[in-house]
Amino acid sequence: MFAIAIWDSKKKRLILARDRMGKKPLFYSFTNEFLSFSSELNSLISFPKIKKEIDLTGVDAYLTLQYIPAPLTIYKDIKKLEPASILIFENNKIEIKKYWEMSVENESIKMSLRDIKEELYNLLYESTKLRMISDVPLGAFLSGGIDSSIIVALMAKISDKPVKTFSIGFKEEEFSELSYAREIAKLYSTDHTEFIVEAKMSEILPTLITHYGEPYADSSALPSYYVSRETRKAVTVALNGDGGDENFGGYLRYIATKIAFYFQIIPKWTKELGLLGLRPFGEKTPAPFNILWKARKFLQAASNSSIEDVYLSTICYFRIAEKNNILSLDFQNTVKENLNYAQKYIHSLFANVKHKDIINQLSYVDLNSYLPHCLMTKMDIASMANSLECRSPFLDHKVIEFAASLNGSIKLKGFSRTKWILKETFRDLLPPKIYKRGKMGFGIPLGPWFRGEMKKYWAETCLNEKSLGRGYFKKEEIFRLWDEHQSGKRDYGYKLWALLMLELWHQKFMPDYKL
Repeated sequence: MFAIAIWDSKKKRLILARDRMGKKPLFYSFTNEFLSFSSELNSLISFPKIKKEIDLTGVDAYLTLQYIPAPLTIYKDIKKLEPASILIFENNKIEIKKYWEMSVENESIKMSLRDIKEELYNLLYESTKLRMISDVPLGAFLSGGIDSSIIVALMAKISDKPVKTFSIGFKEEEFSELSYAREIAKLYSTDHTEFIVEAKMSEILPTLITHYGEPYADSSALPSYYVSRETRKAVTVALNGDGGDENFGGYLRYIATKIAFYFQIIPKWTKELGLLGLRPFGEKTPAPFNILWKARKFLQAASNSSIEDVYLSTICYFRIAEKNNILSLDFQNTVKENLNYAQKYIHSLFANVKHKDIINQLSYVDLNSYLPHCLMTKMDIASMANSLECRSPFLDHKVIEFAASLNGSIKLKGFSRTKWILKETFRDLLPPKIYKRGKMGFGIPLGPWFRGEMKKYWAETCLNEKSLGRGYFKKEEIFRLWDEHQSGKRDYGYKLWALLMLELWHQKFMPDYKL
């Protein structure tokens, strides 16, 4: 992982480069007068010649995606260098080109299942071993999920000392994975540390806003910061399981999108018959049958949407229609043709791999969007803010290239068995409780927090005259979201979090801004 700058004194040429997967950030600003660059936004905006002018296209994308995708930033004059890219500055001109690309070939690797498992095991073992080379204390994040459990298991096989593991949880049991983490810690006799995050710890949010430098709404940034802080007390380097889901089809959205894909290509009469069978389950149908109502609504939407938009609907905070409904007319008229940038962005990524199977399409899109611009950003900033170095064995380019060569049918087996080939390969290293569990994710209990401990904080931050007067949103729609959440009619936890992060960013960096 790297972000580097090389000055060629003979050719009077500057070269900027960023690692393959975008683990390390690199920002730049280029005008006719100068080229400036940095690993942090904050140092660039301290340069007086760079205008602090907000790019509303970035705000629009942020509301949908929870992050601002490269090459955009929150500022018009500053861009992100994309992963696996080189920027060459020579004769007062810049040229940007890719030096590495994930395979977009359609041919799946011609190997037996046994050979695939052997190769995958060897690649991940070697990748983990390489990342354990360190002259400072080393440990691992252990969430209790499949990916981090595999990494800890491999570390235990490689190391001649107990692996130091670190887990984080919540007092709200339905959001906590600590019991699963303990299972792995016990099995491999790790030196295990746990930490509980509570709503009161949101007091750290202004500090996080400063470190991120632009609006960022992945709520797991909060526990990631705390687990990094606690881990740093004992070690200087920590391995993690980032990249397992993207490489091997681990997200629940892969199931949803695969269902939608096949639902679209089945005969029309079969489709209509299926929807007819689900029609009796209306909005007032009590649990547990409301899942059938949700299925009907999802399949209805899927039959009228592209796969790109089905995927987008599974990752977004504000769906396109929801976002446009809360945005003021002034905002929409200012952004104009760049409105709904996130939708165009996701469509452009899918266009690169239309010939691949649906799971490998999703993997490619995630590895080129969500992973580098959201997850890598989160982990790098949360860890580096605590002087902790994080390493990701699943993101070794050899592992990624091998995973990309595998057919999607052995990643998501059928319509329910996520990460099948990964689980099968490392089955003997995992207890049944871990092997059989589904994807939980690293969410935090935002819904209850905004009705409880953080209710006053959100209202005072986002419903004051200055915040509502910025001109981004229709005031009545913001109050509607808040009131519906408080009444329990809807759970808008993640939407409210995105609005909170946007306003806290303004308070820190552009407190007097108005559209």
